[in-house]
Amino acid sequence: MRSLTVLYDAQCEVCRRARAWLERQAQYVPLEFVAAGSDEARARFPGLDARRTLEEVTAVGDDGAVYRSAKAWVVCLWALVDYRRLSLKLARPRLLPRAERFVARLARRRRRR
Repeated sequence: MRSLTVLYDAQCEVCRRARAWLERQAQYVPLEFVAAGSDEARARFPGLDARRTLEEVTAVGDDGAVYRSAKAWVVCLWALVDYRRLSLKLARPRLLPRAERFVARLARRRRRR
């Protein structure tokens, strides 16, 4: 994978902060951010459900692979210089469920705001 596009909810404060944090990190794989549900997102990714991308972070590799929720976060970490090792650990079958629970908690928190 040579690039990764991250679809995020541009109206969500938590999502905007996460984007800003990701942008500040050194990257092995360039991250591009597109507002989920936007005209640009619909044009670039017509096969994706726009509502679903607003509900859960979605990342799309230049190879067409689609990652959602915790797997999207893990692949974003994988793209970062200082977090690739952590991403490989989180991707393991034993730890991925913990990452999924953490992302689910974040999603519930952002919906309450």
